[in-house]
Amino acid sequence: MYKNKANNGRNNISGINIAKFRKALSQKTSQRALADKMQLEGIELDKNAIQRIESGERFVTDIELKTFAKVLNVSYSELLEEHYD
Repeated sequence: MYKNKANNGRNNISGINIAKFRKALSQKTSQRALADKMQLEGIELDKNAIQRIESGERFVTDIELKTFAKVLNVSYSELLEEHYD
């Protein structure tokens, strides 16, 4: 068991928000398309990594978080807002 899991059992608190903002983009953006956008910014992620991040199975580094904010055109704090399921 990971010691760093959030109270809700997730490995990150940003995945829910990443999914929410991805789905809210004006142009429909799939997990694969988001991975492609991240790769254009120098972050090597694939569709499976995006799926694992959004589901809370994978940790998110600060570098990745910074790039997600840029690609999704949101602030870091919006990505870090906690949800209590």
